[in-house]
Amino acid sequence: MIKTKKQGNLIIISGTTCAGKGTVIKKLLENHNDIVLSVSYTSRPKREHEINGVDYYFVSKEEFERKIKNDDFLEYAKVHYGDYYGTPKSEVLDQLETGKDVILEIDVQGAKQIKEKYPETILIFIMAPSMEEVKRRIKLRGDENNEQIISRFKVAYNEINQINNYNYVVVNDDLSLALKKVEAILISEKLRVDRIEDVFVENQEEIIHEFLIDKEFDNSKINIE
Repeated sequence: MIKTKKQGNLIIISGTTCAGKGTVIKKLLENHNDIVLSVSYTSRPKREHEINGVDYYFVSKEEFERKIKNDDFLEYAKVHYGDYYGTPKSEVLDQLETGKDVILEIDVQGAKQIKEKYPETILIFIMAPSMEEVKRRIKLRGDENNEQIISRFKVAYNEINQINNYNYVVVNDDLSLALKKVEAILISEKLRVDRIEDVFVENQEEIIHEFLIDKEFDNSKINIE
């Protein structure tokens, strides 16, 4: 009999702009109640449609910096316009202890930080089929000017050059197929040998004895008939 480890897997999903990683994650959460998404902290202002504790935990810059000093984050970064983003440590580790898989939707820099601290982390990179497709998807959104689009392209190229740091790459040219690929990755990770906590093997002599008894019983049935 095989006993597997109870602790859940820490999963990082990153991806280029407009690769659809958010949609893939949303579908994963809908289909699997043993997977949860970590909610990040940020010091940026809350937007009108956002909900505190659902989209992000919104805190002041001063409170965020206090949390940095207290070592409250698995990883954090200072990004656009000087705003902080960070992954809460205690919430993630508590969820893993209950056996749930925890997904972090973070960029390549954050992924590198966490991989250094927790080498067993599963890193998945979601890509659009091509940069032409990225451009098409950005234009469809229609909410960014040329300068912002160019900035996104530069970030995307930088991220693509770092995919060797990831365990898996999934091209999202078809959402349902991309989702199946990510699910297959998570299933295969559950079946890894190092996920096995212990193997219980019954006493060899007892197994042989029981086999002989069963065989004698089968032979007796044949003789009677």
